[in-house]
Amino acid sequence: MTQFSDLLNGYHRFRTADWHRQRDRWTALKDGQEPKVMIIACSDSRVDPAQIFDTLPGEIFVVRNVAALVPPFETTAGYHGVSAALEFAVTQLKVAEVVVMGHEKCGGAKAALTRAYAHAAPGEGGFIANWVHMLDDARDRIDAGGQTGKAAERAMEHEAVRTSLKNLRTFPFVQKALDDRALTIHGAYFSIADGVLHVLGDNDAFSPVQVMVAPLLNDY
Repeated sequence: MTQFSDLLNGYHRFRTADWHRQRDRWTALKDGQEPKVMIIACSDSRVDPAQIFDTLPGEIFVVRNVAALVPPFETTAGYHGVSAALEFAVTQLKVAEVVVMGHEKCGGAKAALTRAYAHAAPGEGGFIANWVHMLDDARDRIDAGGQTGKAAERAMEHEAVRTSLKNLRTFPFVQKALDDRALTIHGAYFSIADGVLHVLGDNDAFSPVQVMVAPLLNDY
């Protein structure tokens, strides 16, 4: 099991290897960042966007939370972390694209589907329940469709992405950027079991990205 000491060992490897290999890039980044893509992903430790998309430092602006959810636009007092990051990315960094990426076996999506923490107090699951409450309408649609088991879980994981994309459009600055054709939004879904990325198309369906995968040596 990885511990903080292991992370420090990783830092030493980074500092003596990768940091030196990409020294010019780090030097270019010291005065600021100019990413063109924002990715909103799940906090799940298995779905790191930087690893999945094989990006360099400074290429993507990432926000991660339970179930990769974007809340609807609100002006009430409170701590709106996702909204603040979205506002910064769109209005200050001027990103050209926002990607919402869900994933297989998402605990947050399953919690929404099963109402796992419906009556829990904050600190005992109540924060989770309040957060995934955003998916209540999606759960009702899945229940009405009669899906159960793994099919229902997959449907909820997909619906979580669609819900976030819908909520993105409730932010006036996002809608303005879309109207001005300065911004494009995308939905994506990562399958952990086979490493396949699925992209939400204009037909509102997720389709796998076709990749030419080189055979492993032990395949011969």
